[in-house]
Amino acid sequence: MSDKAQLAKKLFLDGYNCSQAVFGAYAEDFGIDFSTAMKISSGFGGGFGRMREVCGAVSGMTMVLGLKYGYDDPKANELKAQLYKKVQQYAEKYKEENGSIVCRELLGLSKAEKSSPIPSERTEQYYKKRPCSELVEFAAGLIEDLV
Repeated sequence: MSDKAQLAKKLFLDGYNCSQAVFGAYAEDFGIDFSTAMKISSGFGGGFGRMREVCGAVSGMTMVLGLKYGYDDPKANELKAQLYKKVQQYAEKYKEENGSIVCRELLGLSKAEKSSPIPSERTEQYYKKRPCSELVEFAAGLIEDLV
């Protein structure tokens, strides 16, 4: 297991959400202080605001890809295409390994279940029934070669 993957898993087990854990493991390598990184990535947890859409670990991974390959010129179509290609490639690798990039599917939830904005209490049972710490670890490890 890579250092960044271990750090991401530790951050998740410390109570940060999946997006924060992945993004936080890398942010300082790109000059973003930890507190700012936690704030930027905080809304992506639980599959985008706990709506169980795109997995927060994938969102965190995508933010790191943006830091590495992103652009700031809105007319930089070639750079946009290169970034989007990277995002698609890493999302596909994540999906191949885990079966999906969708939070609810990874958690075995039905689409009909209404999302609550209330975060789940982090208990021993919480960690036992969710694959999130392993997903965070996988996402952070997948992109470690970028830094």
